[in-house]
Amino acid sequence: MNTVAEQVAAYLLDIKAVKLEPSHPFTWASGWKSPIYCDNRKTLSYPQVRTYIRDQFVRLIKSKYPQVELIAGVATGAIAQGALVAQELGLPFVYVRSAAKNHGLENLIEGEYKSGEKVVVVEDLISTGGSSLQAVEALRGAGCEVLGMVAIFTYGFQKAVDNFANARCVLDTLSDYNALIDLAQKTGYVKPEEVSKLKEWRVSPETYK
Repeated sequence: MNTVAEQVAAYLLDIKAVKLEPSHPFTWASGWKSPIYCDNRKTLSYPQVRTYIRDQFVRLIKSKYPQVELIAGVATGAIAQGALVAQELGLPFVYVRSAAKNHGLENLIEGEYKSGEKVVVVEDLISTGGSSLQAVEALRGAGCEVLGMVAIFTYGFQKAVDNFANARCVLDTLSDYNALIDLAQKTGYVKPEEVSKLKEWRVSPETYK
């Protein structure tokens, strides 16, 4: 593989963390019909894959955010991967819940952190960016300085691009929908006539049938 994006896409297809079914679309919780199903938690079951992803996150963070002081994972999908990254970098780790606990200390952020700490957020998958950016806002509300977010994969929806821009949060991903579809086409994972449907969905997912 020539690029990180291609290698990650190849791993996701190989371990079936990503499934492409243009003729038999999946239904998301939002009600959207989708020709793709992505479960990046499966990467944790494959040592070679999880190590590669961890190492690429570490390389990216060291290069772009050398001033980082804290790694935060977004619950639940990115907790394990975030902890692996923090361990490799020798940094403290916290994770951000989707909602505060309704008992005990009612924490939204779990772990030790200090106001003013410079944080990089680790996420597994970006769709519209809504839940990912909730974690960013929680960290900012706690006084942390969010340097940016890194994620394994993004669908590349324009809505997500706009949401991250509006939130003034930089997003870097190891791979994306374009790289995945290009590889699937090159390797014969999908038929040529299915590619147009896959590209059509990305443009207007809410109307896809």
